[in-house]
Amino acid sequence: MDSSRQDRVRQAFDDFFADTPQRSESWVLDLFQHTAATVPAYQKLLRENGIEPESIRTFEDFQRLPLLDKPGYHERYPLPELCRDGSLVGCDMIAVSSGSSGRPTIWPRALEDELHVARRFEQVLVDGFQADRRTTLAVVCFPLGTWVGGLFTQACVRHLAAKGCPITVVAPGNNKAEILRVLPELAPHFEQVVLLGYPPFLKDVIDAPGADWPSYSIKLVLAGEVFSEQWRDLVCQRASIADPLRDVASLYGTADSGVLGNETALSVSIRRFFALRPDLAREVFGGSRLPTLVQYDPASRFFEVHDGTLVFTADGGIPLIRYRIADEGGVFGHAELLEYCARHGFRPDPGPELPFVFLFGRSLFTVSFFGANVYPENVTVGLEQPGISETVTGKFVIESVEDADRDRLLRITVETAAGKTADQHAIAESIKEQLLRLNSEYAHYVPAERQLPEVVLRSAGDPEYFPAGVKHRYTRRA
Repeated sequence: MDSSRQDRVRQAFDDFFADTPQRSESWVLDLFQHTAATVPAYQKLLRENGIEPESIRTFEDFQRLPLLDKPGYHERYPLPELCRDGSLVGCDMIAVSSGSSGRPTIWPRALEDELHVARRFEQVLVDGFQADRRTTLAVVCFPLGTWVGGLFTQACVRHLAAKGCPITVVAPGNNKAEILRVLPELAPHFEQVVLLGYPPFLKDVIDAPGADWPSYSIKLVLAGEVFSEQWRDLVCQRASIADPLRDVASLYGTADSGVLGNETALSVSIRRFFALRPDLAREVFGGSRLPTLVQYDPASRFFEVHDGTLVFTADGGIPLIRYRIADEGGVFGHAELLEYCARHGFRPDPGPELPFVFLFGRSLFTVSFFGANVYPENVTVGLEQPGISETVTGKFVIESVEDADRDRLLRITVETAAGKTADQHAIAESIKEQLLRLNSEYAHYVPAERQLPEVVLRSAGDPEYFPAGVKHRYTRRA
C-alpha cells in the first residue's frame, strides 16, 4: 500500500473541492524542476542537450528548453521512463490515441490528472449550464473503451457529481440506437440533458427521427473538430436549443494531456462576432477562416506559440514540458482580445478573466473526421492496391467538408494518371478498407454509414489541387 499516493489523492481532492485552489505563480518552473528530478526520459533529454536543471531559474531560461513532440520524446523512450520515478505504478488508468499507422499511442494518467481536467468540465457544466442547481442527465456519446474521450469524460463528470452537483451520468458511447433508447426513458426525470460527443456524431443523433428534442432541454458539449457558427445555429434549431451562445460549448482536448481549454459564453460571443467580420478574422487570426476560440486556466496549462503552432506545458501521467502538439494557432491575453473587439465596436457581456487560445487544427498532417485523425499515410495504402495504383499518381487531398444539410463528409480528391481511367467507387472502397484496417480511431469513432469517403477524381496537374512545381500538401481545409 502506497501511503504517499493516498496523500497525493487527498490533496488533489481537497484542491478540487476548494472554491479557489492555490497554485504558485512559478508553477511552470516548479513543474520543470520536479520533472527533471523524477522523470528518467526527461533527464536523458536534458543531458543530451547539455542542460543543467539548476541553470533554469527564470522564464527566459525556461524558453530555451528544447521543444518536445511525440516522435522525438514519447516514441523515443520506454513508456515507464516517461513517467515519474521510471514506473507506471503511479498511474491508475491507460488511454490510447491512434497514431499515423493505427498503432495506439499510450498515455498513462492518474486520478489526480482527471481532477485538473474536471475543472474545465465544471466551467462548462456549472458556470455555463447551471448544473450545480439544475438536475442534469449527462449522456456520454464519445467512444468508450481505451479511447481517451469516453472514459475520461465519464470520470470528470462523475467527479462533479461527487462535488455535490445533481448530475447523473449515462454512457451509451457512440451507439446511436442506445442513445435514442435511453433518452426518452431517462430525460423526463431531469431538468436538462447534456449530450457530450464529437460534433458530426451528435448531429447524426439529433437528425435521427423520433426524438422529442423540445421536451429534453438539450445542452451540448463538443470536442475534436472545428465547426462553423452556421453549424452551431443549425444544430441548435434542430435540437430546440434556445441559446447557442450559452448552451453549446466546445472543448480543446488532446489524448496527450486531457482538456486544455474550453469555450465560454464570452469566447463564443467573440467568435460569432468574427464570423460576421471575416476581414477582422483575417487580421486577428491570420486568415479569414474561423478557428476554435477557447479560454484556458494559466494556473493549470501554460501555452506558447512557436512557428505558428501551439506549445504547451502541463503535468500528467507523462509530464510534458514545452510540448509541441502541431496544432496551428495562437494565444491572446484576456484584456488584449477584448480591447481589440472594443476598438471595432463590439463589447461582449463579461465572462471569465482568463486568456484565450485559438486553433485551426493540424492541417499540415491530419484531417479530423468524427473526432478521428485521418492521416495521409492511411489513404496512400488504399491507392497502392492492385488495380488502382496503375490508374493514379499517388497524389491526393483530404478534406472534411459540410454538405448542404451541414453533415460532415470525408472527401478525398485523387489525381489520375495521364491517359488512364480510374474507378471512383473502387478507390473509395479501397481507401475505406485501409482506413478501417490501419486507423483504429476511424474504425471506432466514425459511424458505419459515414465510413465510405467521397472520392473526387481530378486530372494530372490540375491547377487547383495538383499544381505543377509546388510542394504538394495532402490535407486542406474546406
